[in-house]
Amino acid sequence: MEMKLEISELRKQYGKKVVLDGVSLTAKAGECICILGGNGSGKSTLLSILAGIIRADGGSFQTSGEEKAAIGYVPQGTPLLEELSAKDNLKLWYDSKTLKRELEDGVLKLLGVDEFLKVPVRKMSGGMKKRLSIGCAVAGNPQILLLDEPTAALDIACKDNIYSYVRQFKEKGGIVLLATHDLHEIGLCDRSYVLREGKLTEYHYDGDVHKLAEWMK
Repeated sequence: MEMKLEISELRKQYGKKVVLDGVSLTAKAGECICILGGNGSGKSTLLSILAGIIRADGGSFQTSGEEKAAIGYVPQGTPLLEELSAKDNLKLWYDSKTLKRELEDGVLKLLGVDEFLKVPVRKMSGGMKKRLSIGCAVAGNPQILLLDEPTAALDIACKDNIYSYVRQFKEKGGIVLLATHDLHEIGLCDRSYVLREGKLTEYHYDGDVHKLAEWMK
């Protein structure tokens, strides 16, 4: 049975502000779904609910397939221990054998984490932190990856590292939900949706930036 992520009528509000108003979505193995929206549109709230960080006020989500799918989550912030080196952070998530393998010929090599293993997090660039965060998030071989603006403020080289990993993750049958307001990331995705005023609407991007910008307001 093919893996699926099924989101049904998710609702969330803070006080009188409705952030998610009956959000529904189905994603299948090998798909990358782009969630577009402006700042404060609810993208982070949606991913936080799916990651189990916060509770929805209503609705549900579930995975279907041969077994319960593991979820990897990379938030906007940096969920790393600032005083530890990259390698010491990784040791919190990987056993020694797996860490060695992934650094030599695996996801950590693909992300370029092997290049700054001894650097303390507090001395890292934003790109290093983001790549390390993704490396930690996928330690348990998740089938679903939630990325919240993964390349915001990163240089082209760092973005390419992350894009390469997303493509590989998809090719292996994983599901990616990518929340962004970066139009360049639409090209990574199989389908795109705009989250606005609590509603999630499928959007077929035709290259018209101004039209999409109006949709995202």
